[in-house]
Amino acid sequence: MDYQDLIQKLARETDSKIVMLIMDGLGGLAMDKGGLTELETAKTPNLDKLAEESSCGLLDPISPGITPGSGPGHLSLFGYDPVRWNMGRGVLEALGINFPLQAGDVAIRINFCTVDDKGNVTDRRAGRISSEKCEELAAALDKIEVPGVDTTVRPVKEHRAAAVFRGEGLGSDLNDTDPQVTGKPPVALEPGDKESERTAGFINGFLEQAKDILSSHHPANMLLLRGIDTFKRYPSFYEIYKLKAGAIAQYPMYKGLSRMVGMDILEAGSSPADLFDCLASNYDNYTFFFIHVKKTDSSGEDGDFERKVKVIEEVDTHIPRLLEIGPDVIAVTGDHSTPALLSNHSWHPLPYLVNSKYCRPDGVKQFSESACAAGGMGRLPTVSLMPVLMANALKLNKFGA
Repeated sequence: MDYQDLIQKLARETDSKIVMLIMDGLGGLAMDKGGLTELETAKTPNLDKLAEESSCGLLDPISPGITPGSGPGHLSLFGYDPVRWNMGRGVLEALGINFPLQAGDVAIRINFCTVDDKGNVTDRRAGRISSEKCEELAAALDKIEVPGVDTTVRPVKEHRAAAVFRGEGLGSDLNDTDPQVTGKPPVALEPGDKESERTAGFINGFLEQAKDILSSHHPANMLLLRGIDTFKRYPSFYEIYKLKAGAIAQYPMYKGLSRMVGMDILEAGSSPADLFDCLASNYDNYTFFFIHVKKTDSSGEDGDFERKVKVIEEVDTHIPRLLEIGPDVIAVTGDHSTPALLSNHSWHPLPYLVNSKYCRPDGVKQFSESACAAGGMGRLPTVSLMPVLMANALKLNKFGA
């Protein structure tokens, strides 16, 4: 019996409610030696007061030193071993736009990108083109026909789209083509088995046609492929935790993650205020809420320290409303760190707090990386957070005699 099986045996259904507030990419770094991180710079009186009344610590999304993608980071938050249950981002993007995936489908996340006349990537996100432009380009790519396989392309948001390949015997043991840096060409596909070699042939045929279609669409004049994977079923959140779960997220991929583990998708607007409006209007119908704030992460990825600070400060203004709604357990953290200094995800642990009637305040007086490092909850793998929340909600039976 593994860890997840144990939680499933101990979980019990009650009326108590849990809210998990996730600021994507929350953790950061100082821009200069001896300075403050984005979170430490932000004025967060409400989060600081909440931290003072909570148990605090640091989380490692995967393990120390491992930089997580958004998929593994969120799977850890939901209590799924991210190594055992990792799912490629292509599947998550497709699920996020409610594409009807079938078993065996190979799904791919597309990033529209910019390449120069030598084929080197100059912008991995094509200047974050508008969602309207994405729809136009996805419609053009959707007309591509590759003999031997059905291909579908659908827009997601801004520079992101999803491609689905459907056919017999398709493998998905394929690398990303994103070089992760500018100044280099897209990486060639390298299949890991015979089935994936067949899939690579189909994808390369698709890319040749896509290159011609996009050549006149600067800045979105090429594609990067990420998160190639085959769709498979996950054990649901309710099966494991006996929780009726609602997800309040702005971006399709996070809706896809939530849908993949059986959460209901609760539609909301794009601002933090909209997210908490959605929580209030649906509060009586669920026992677990996942609230996702994206712009902390996108600000970090853009290297915009000040914008990330402002997003954190805006979220802080809504903490009193969360407390007024009155969930039995509140957790605040992120899925990974995205320091503006690196303009990318990083391996750094991130702060978290757990607030309930049964937590032990530990002397932490600020919600920040440095303050939470001294918290009484210590440094935990993120996959341990859900059992802690379940325990504080009195939703776990005793183990053993």
